[in-house]
Amino acid sequence: MFIPIHDDNPLKVISFQRVTVALIITNVLVFFWQTSLAPGEIIAADQTFGVVPAALLGGLPDFGNFPEELALITYMFLHADVWHLAGNMLFLWVLGDNVEDDLGHMRYLVFYLLCGIASALLFAVIKSDSTIPLIGASGATSGLVAAYLLLHPRVKMWAVVLLRIPIYIPAWGVLGGWMAFQVVMVVADPGSPTAWWGHIGGFLAGLVLTPFLKRADVPLFGRKPAEADTGASN
Repeated sequence: MFIPIHDDNPLKVISFQRVTVALIITNVLVFFWQTSLAPGEIIAADQTFGVVPAALLGGLPDFGNFPEELALITYMFLHADVWHLAGNMLFLWVLGDNVEDDLGHMRYLVFYLLCGIASALLFAVIKSDSTIPLIGASGATSGLVAAYLLLHPRVKMWAVVLLRIPIYIPAWGVLGGWMAFQVVMVVADPGSPTAWWGHIGGFLAGLVLTPFLKRADVPLFGRKPAEADTGASN
């Protein structure tokens, strides 16, 4: 599996990725709250604020009298353990700043939430009889993977493969490899507790939304090599 850890892609429009940082802080604070709960309370919180497909689409009552429709937002701020949190926040940190730069602060926040919602909806449709709550920011960050692929495929980035092998290659290789892994795992490990379909749903949402929400002056697929020169000639 490919995990991006650093990219060579400075901000061009915004001075600071404040929405990305706010999302990371929110996720970390919610995780601290989760760890303060007793084991039984953690399970109850996941069922209440996570997305339970059978409750969302299958007719089961909402858990804890919390509307399942609102859980489409709250689920993406809950995490199962510190590694689940760290992985999602790493993707958010490495990819989010440039996507925020390309979309603008508010449209970026809308994009992030919509990708997370689309992720949960696709997962719920595929697993409509499941009573296991879906939690985590993976669906939303999968949307960032799609946006980055569409907007900055040629940018070089450092990544690790199989959690141990460092590589320095264009983003299309890292992020395309990551997405290919999700597709393989859907087929190879359909019973996994990892929501592979949720990742794919967030990614597809990112592909659809990016062209509509990006700034008008931001080209798709990065600049062509001929456009990369700082000077101009006639």
